[in-house]
Amino acid sequence: MNKAELIEALAKKADVSKAAAGRLLDGFLESVTTELKKGGKVTLVGFGTFATGKRAARTGRNPRTGATIKIPAAKTAKFTAGAALKKAINKK
Repeated sequence: MNKAELIEALAKKADVSKAAAGRLLDGFLESVTTELKKGGKVTLVGFGTFATGKRAARTGRNPRTGATIKIPAAKTAKFTAGAALKKAINKK
């Protein structure tokens, strides 16, 4: 499912226009991004938690030349699924 398909599904479920659903989705994504930039986390009980993690600096290799390169430390976005989501996707 891509963003356009998600907006269409949200619009249908919430009985709102696609434009309104698009604005809501954009607002949600912006809010989560802002909170993660501040180092916080966003928890949606039952669904999951968006948080940041740290990746240490490391040494890698350029696959084309084989030269050693330094990969800088970086922050990463993480998502941990909640119990209700795990249960829902594992139902048969």
